[in-house]
Amino acid sequence: MIKPPPAEPIEAAIHLCVDMQRIFARGGVWETPWMERVLPVVVDVSNHYARSTIFTRFITPEHPEQRPGRWQRYYQRWEAALRPNLEPEQLDLVPELQRLVPPAQVIDKPVYSAFKHSPLASLLVERGIGTVVVSGAETDVCVLATVLDAVDLGFRVVLVEDALCSSSDPGHDALMTMYRTRYGQQIDLVSREMLFDLWKF
Repeated sequence: MIKPPPAEPIEAAIHLCVDMQRIFARGGVWETPWMERVLPVVVDVSNHYARSTIFTRFITPEHPEQRPGRWQRYYQRWEAALRPNLEPEQLDLVPELQRLVPPAQVIDKPVYSAFKHSPLASLLVERGIGTVVVSGAETDVCVLATVLDAVDLGFRVVLVEDALCSSSDPGHDALMTMYRTRYGQQIDLVSREMLFDLWKF
């Protein structure tokens, strides 16, 4: 059996924490049941790398017509997530992460990927970033879209396995398998402990 190569040190990196918002927490419209389980790890990573952390927020529209094409059908289904129907704080980061801003930054996005219709890509290029360390929600939706865009843009992606969550166990497991078997040259999977060993200040 061929051993995988040792993990490369992490340099010129940012920690991108995807959509850890109240709307996905307990009681939210899009409640992700095991967000609570990974939150302590996400907080630990975010706190450790606070000055190199960017949080994203998924911002819903006021009306379905403010989004193109099939997004309109999506928000007709999820009318409860439209901004007039939400308490404003539902789109905020969960309190445990909000307290890290600043020095951490926040970037808002209207779609799944953190790189679409946001300043993220240009910000990373300006800062000379080559590696994106990813945590957050959900593994098989917004994290997936963000990771594939990061790969297409040429970034090395490091996924913190114990800092990712989904409302679908099969979806999460399938994505972890796909990353391991199909993207070995572009995506690394690590634990929190491995991350702290590989990414030194």
